[in-house]
Amino acid sequence: MNVKIFFYSLMLLLATQVVQAEEAIQFTATAPKSVVMGQQFRLVFSANQEISDFRMGEMNDFDVLMGPSTSTMRSSQIVNGQRSSSVTYSFTYVLMPKKTGTFQLSPATAKYKRNTIQSNALRIEVLPEDQQATADQSTASTNVQADQAFIRAIPSKTTVYEQEGLTITYKLYSKVDISGFDNPKFPEFKGFMAQEVDLPQNQQWNLEHYNGSNYRTAVLKQTVLYPRETGTLTIDRGSFDLLLRIRVNNPRMRSIFDDFFESYQDVKKAVYSNPVQIQVKPLPSGKPAGFTGITGKLKLDSEISTTELKANEAVTLTLTLTGTGNLKMLPTPEIEFPQDFEVYDPKVNNQFTNNSAGVTGSKTIEYLVIPRFGGEFVIPAVHVSYFDASKGSYEQLTAGPWTLNVAKSANETNTGVAAGMVNKEQLKLLGSDIRYIKTDFNLRASEETLYGSWYFGLYYLLSSFVLVLILFINRKRARENADITALRHRKASKVANKRLKTAALYLKNDKKEAFYEEVLKAVWGYTSDKLSIPVSELNKDNVVIRLQERGVSDEVCKTFIDILETCEMARYAPESGHRAMDDLYGQTQEVMNRMENTIKK
Repeated sequence: MNVKIFFYSLMLLLATQVVQAEEAIQFTATAPKSVVMGQQFRLVFSANQEISDFRMGEMNDFDVLMGPSTSTMRSSQIVNGQRSSSVTYSFTYVLMPKKTGTFQLSPATAKYKRNTIQSNALRIEVLPEDQQATADQSTASTNVQADQAFIRAIPSKTTVYEQEGLTITYKLYSKVDISGFDNPKFPEFKGFMAQEVDLPQNQQWNLEHYNGSNYRTAVLKQTVLYPRETGTLTIDRGSFDLLLRIRVNNPRMRSIFDDFFESYQDVKKAVYSNPVQIQVKPLPSGKPAGFTGITGKLKLDSEISTTELKANEAVTLTLTLTGTGNLKMLPTPEIEFPQDFEVYDPKVNNQFTNNSAGVTGSKTIEYLVIPRFGGEFVIPAVHVSYFDASKGSYEQLTAGPWTLNVAKSANETNTGVAAGMVNKEQLKLLGSDIRYIKTDFNLRASEETLYGSWYFGLYYLLSSFVLVLILFINRKRARENADITALRHRKASKVANKRLKTAALYLKNDKKEAFYEEVLKAVWGYTSDKLSIPVSELNKDNVVIRLQERGVSDEVCKTFIDILETCEMARYAPESGHRAMDDLYGQTQEVMNRMENTIKK
């Protein structure tokens, strides 16, 4: 018998491992969400296990310029003494669109352990080519035209009913590099009830065709608005200070390679979003009784725990309202329960989500009641009215009525009075359970008091000492933080190491352009903060001179320049392999550590 149990357990374990191995396979397709007509782009199929019989779906709307080119990338890491490794098998195509529009790329198929697996489908938007020439940013001029960077306020609707939701999106359009923005001042949305939409933390740039040109776009803010007034409501313009990173020619040419590399200068530019006018129509006449001003789409569901019970037993009636609209203004329906029912305050659970479509979610109300006497009782129907803006009419939802058959309890007398009946004040509602509250407490006065004792004085002295120590530390930190240059000097290494950690993630995910960009930012940022060089004066010659003044060796200076040139060359030269990126990452860490150990404040 024990042998059979062991055999069956072993077979179950092996089957579980096979299932887990099959579930571990990941086969994904990646490509840009939007591309420009006439430009090439890469379509990459990746698998974390070795696959065979790879077949790509039909691509009638794209020309295949190259592919598939296969590659294998292996990586390993040690975390807390535990070593882990991963491998990625890639199939890369270079495509070019044939026409503009939005197209669907069919999934690819492959074989894995005799099973057919399928990748995800992709949706790609092909934008028209620019009708306007892009401004040359490789000049010494820092003037930026108005159509090179601006912010639009885009409403989802411009004509709505009162309390009908609309979404306004503030989107940044740019043809130049944006390093950040300061002093964002969004309007106050007077006349509206505003609900903010939570945006993703790591937003990516998207391509969008607007007014004959292609722009990189990013959503800055999304808000769902519900007008509280009728007529023409104006959303004022917002103001923003964009920090534009403009490329300027390096005034000192040291070699032929300097003709290809340029310095950067941050330029602050004030931009304003456009004002928006919204036409708000009043709700039509004929409002039903009990209408509370809710506009949207609703659904009403109901559930009762039982309709057959005894006197003094609890029954729960649950109403659930789901839909879209100004749900946060949805009132709790009032139900006229029979007079002989013990009624408790309803328990309300709101689950609302703000998204670009408006406020969606559900409102759940639980009513707990206790019939005290036997008989047949009717809980009247519940009516909820709302205005459907898409239909332009009022709608009414109904739940119930509910009929309860209540049997007499064993303790109920012929006169209808229940012996030992518990009144409402002796109950406490915890979820859906009813528990008794203990009332017989035994309290006594304490003979000892804290005030006047020896440990009260000790506590007072220790508290005073801690307070003085905290004030001293805060004043010391305030003096240190007031010196911005010294603060940047102290935190230069910490900020650079944080950027290098981000670069390591890009290295692991084989995002080459992002890797070189992050390494370049880490090196330039470290030298600017550590050597107190303004961004406008940050170039290779100035950095080398400052490093030599701080006692940094010529070998470290040369390696530092090599790192900069390698990162800048990666923008124009063919892409290097993963090994070269790994070597550059280690070289950057070593150089920055040697510079940190040499430079003195």
